[in-house]
Amino acid sequence: MKSPIKNQMNTVFVHVSDLLTSVKWYCRLLGQTYEAEEVREPVYKMNINHYTGLLLDAGPRGEKKQVYPSKHPIFNFYTDEIENAYSFVKELGYNVDSPIERYDDLAFFTVKDPDGNIIMICNA
Repeated sequence: MKSPIKNQMNTVFVHVSDLLTSVKWYCRLLGQTYEAEEVREPVYKMNINHYTGLLLDAGPRGEKKQVYPSKHPIFNFYTDEIENAYSFVKELGYNVDSPIERYDDLAFFTVKDPDGNIIMICNA
């Protein structure tokens, strides 16, 4: 049976409690700029390459969202320079959750965003 659902990830939603704080955090992490006046509740669409998008969701307007972060990474950002990425995140003063872990052809570390969501930085 052919499925009408495509074999493609479209958008990752990251639930946040303070949209502007999260936009600043993710933009710094990814080396992006933003205009504060363009950050409007309840969501902000990050500029992400390829098919998959990243939407920061502070959802419903006028209410502060209660965020319950996962104890595990919810997605990863790619790097082909794991050591430089680790140093960069440390220089930003971000909450590094784990040191670099290395396997045969895989290396990664994790960082927590302002709401405690665990994000993996990975070379695969």
